[in-house]
Amino acid sequence: MHRFLYSLAFYLALPIVLLRLLLRSVKAPDYRRRIAERLALNSLPAEFNQSKRTIWIHSVSVGETAAAEPLVLELQRTFPELQIVITTMTPTGSDRVRALFGNKVFHCYIPYDLPGATKRFLEKLRPKMLILMETELWPNLIHSCHHRGIKIILANARLSEKSANGYARFSAFTKSLLEKIDVIAAQAKPDGERFINLGADSAAVKVTGSLKFNIKVDSADGIMPPFFTALANSDRPVLIAASTREGEEEKVLTAFEQCRLVLPSLLLIIVPRHPERFATVASLCEDRGFITTRRSVGEQLDPDVQILIGDSMGEMLNYYSVADIAFVGGSLVNTGCQNVLEPAAMAIPIITGPSQFNFATICRQLEQAGALKTVQNEWQLAEILVKLFANKNTQKEMGRRGKELVAANQNALPALLDIVEPLIQTGE
Repeated sequence: MHRFLYSLAFYLALPIVLLRLLLRSVKAPDYRRRIAERLALNSLPAEFNQSKRTIWIHSVSVGETAAAEPLVLELQRTFPELQIVITTMTPTGSDRVRALFGNKVFHCYIPYDLPGATKRFLEKLRPKMLILMETELWPNLIHSCHHRGIKIILANARLSEKSANGYARFSAFTKSLLEKIDVIAAQAKPDGERFINLGADSAAVKVTGSLKFNIKVDSADGIMPPFFTALANSDRPVLIAASTREGEEEKVLTAFEQCRLVLPSLLLIIVPRHPERFATVASLCEDRGFITTRRSVGEQLDPDVQILIGDSMGEMLNYYSVADIAFVGGSLVNTGCQNVLEPAAMAIPIITGPSQFNFATICRQLEQAGALKTVQNEWQLAEILVKLFANKNTQKEMGRRGKELVAANQNALPALLDIVEPLIQTGE
């Protein structure tokens, strides 16, 4: 009954969902393309072979796709005969799949969680296993896979206290979903305990750690683009504000103004989380009186530039490579913080705001290790930045501790493979 009511509500809301998709496409045109995939009305590529064993991995967007990369590469190495299909929900996630894997995997958008769309998709795909990255609990998808005997793994699973409280409001429905999942590979013990408290079988819950610790920080070809080489050689102090969200850039700019009073040569790199906001953020900086340019403008940064907008895709590691200190966004507004592990792996001291629920456990680990500092507002951000820029030794020590923590926690991939590989082999 719960699933019927959920499906009915989704069907009634579908016109609004599609309208929202079209509205988002005003700023990001990719949202209005390939709409057929979102209803499973598309055909799979001619090269897709329904008779071959297929593993389906769903990763919502960029972060989940990056976390899935080491798993995908290891599965391809161990089981070269497998077909791997990766679905995402966002255009940026789609772009990331193509950038990481090219034509070595099949990719499309996941269809909306409607009974008809899910049925059509599974009939085309015929997967032996579904691996859901992080916490994607889609009722019709999970029910249909379970009904067809498709193994379901919730990998790199995390569940914040806030999300657990939300699921607890529909306890019977949530319990019925979790019981259909074969294995829940939780990032940390508190995540696993929350899944069990919501009704998951304790025997199905394994604590494997976070795949996000398994990150590569080398560029694909090992060669730094000339733009970043020149910036690295400029000897300017550089602050990066990475993956910032709406309403957060204003706070970062306020802190930047305070920092420039004692460090006038400071360069700020802002990399907004969503590409459709690049132009808006650039205008905001200019309106505040800062000399601003964008990465897309050219291959040279004039020395009088005060703010660089990182409006290129796939270059986040390059931006981090020239930074002395990283503020990780999504944390001074209540969106839960973005990936703090990339700067940690590159030995960069990290500052975040108080909203950290997307990376709560990892932020806590980094802070306890002395690699991350939490600030409550833009004024504290400015205060911490001034102190850190004045002390190179503290910067280096924070960076060293972060890098060591990342290296010490890269056991999640073998732990997850110990779960996945036997299930693939028994399905032969």
